[in-house]
Amino acid sequence: MQEMDEHFTDQTYPTYCDRLAVVDPDFQRILSIYGYPPSWKRPNTFQSLVHIILEQQVSLASALSALNKLKERLIEITPEGLLLLTDAELKDCYLSRQKSGYIRNLAEAIVNKHITLEDFERLSNDLIREKLCSLKGIGNWTVDVYLMFVLSRADIFPVGDLAAVNALKHLKSLPITATREELLRLSEQWKPYRTIATMLLWHYYLSNKSLKQTI
Repeated sequence: MQEMDEHFTDQTYPTYCDRLAVVDPDFQRILSIYGYPPSWKRPNTFQSLVHIILEQQVSLASALSALNKLKERLIEITPEGLLLLTDAELKDCYLSRQKSGYIRNLAEAIVNKHITLEDFERLSNDLIREKLCSLKGIGNWTVDVYLMFVLSRADIFPVGDLAAVNALKHLKSLPITATREELLRLSEQWKPYRTIATMLLWHYYLSNKSLKQTI
């Protein structure tokens, strides 16, 4: 079994924010104006991964509405319970046919022991990514968010996340045309705490009303 990548805790989280502020004055400015970002921690459950899938390419509010409808229907969102729902019932929970398929694939993989979420807590980021991306409907963004929010892995930069990328471009006065490779190179300076850097970028994006209006 591969060695697990570094993670952060509620206790180390503010310390890592402070370390980033020393490395990058822009992060110091965020902390001075807006304070520490929340950690947005989620439990390592099927429901959490369903929630992340629902958040793909839609607003957070829309995803939460769908999740809450599923909760109303199932009380507890489990793989076994999800697989009992019909297409019509999933549609009533605001799920598209595509996302219904993605979530069913995940549920079947868990029920069939193709993946075990508890095991992921002891696996490397790369191995987790390989296992999850083998499922239709789960790509790098979904895995990044799972590693960050659920497993608290400390060194993830989700270059496919529009809010984080747009906040970074605004914070650093980068051109809109800045490439994925340029952003990844810039993120290298934040190793081994790129997850915490991303949390700071999200905090900046969510706290700065003028930023959201201009992006």
